[in-house]
Amino acid sequence: MLTKQRIFSLLIIFVVLPIAFYIGLQVLGDRKYYVLSLLIVLIAFIPFFVRLEKKKPSARELVIIAVMSALSIAGRILFMMLPGFKPVTAMTAITGFALGAEAGFLTGALTAFASNMYFGQGPWTPFQMLTWGMIGYIAGLLGKTNKMHHWWALLAFSIFAGFFFSFGMDIWTAMSSTGIFELAAFKAAIYTALPFTIIYIVSNAIFLFVLYKPLTEQLVRVKTKYNLFQ
Repeated sequence: MLTKQRIFSLLIIFVVLPIAFYIGLQVLGDRKYYVLSLLIVLIAFIPFFVRLEKKKPSARELVIIAVMSALSIAGRILFMMLPGFKPVTAMTAITGFALGAEAGFLTGALTAFASNMYFGQGPWTPFQMLTWGMIGYIAGLLGKTNKMHHWWALLAFSIFAGFFFSFGMDIWTAMSSTGIFELAAFKAAIYTALPFTIIYIVSNAIFLFVLYKPLTEQLVRVKTKYNLFQ
């Protein structure tokens, strides 16, 4: 059932963001992709923080999100020697599956922002924040179906998340190389990034299969015990 808050989120994502993207390109110019990406991310954050504010999250909820983000950041740094092979997507998705869409979004977005303090901030950061955040948000919606404990569901999500993250970053690659989004540059970026996309998918599957059960059990136990994320 679509609630008013859910409709508001969908309007922000699928109506306001495309309009802001188009206006930003026309007003800011074809070399202002960094400012434009920050604008898009700020707009994208609106429905999530509005929902969290209305729910008045407790300190425990914020602590859990911070802990999951910290674990995700630690995993990204631990596997820094293996390009594309990271547990960030899996950790973000598991948070979404167990705790809901908003928690998943914030875990993904905070992981990208905070971990780039180590890896390096740049115009790619907002795209990483938005892409990982949206993966967590979608995972939260799928978690409501109670189907994600099946191996085939985790595998399907691993494939989806791998392509989703790769395509999201390919948009930034196309914009950074030409100064404005062009379909030809986007197609070239997709083709060039294909090996990394495969690595993303394999990485997602491995980490989800290994981490899903133990982490989900702990998160659900804490959620139930303290009546959190309701």
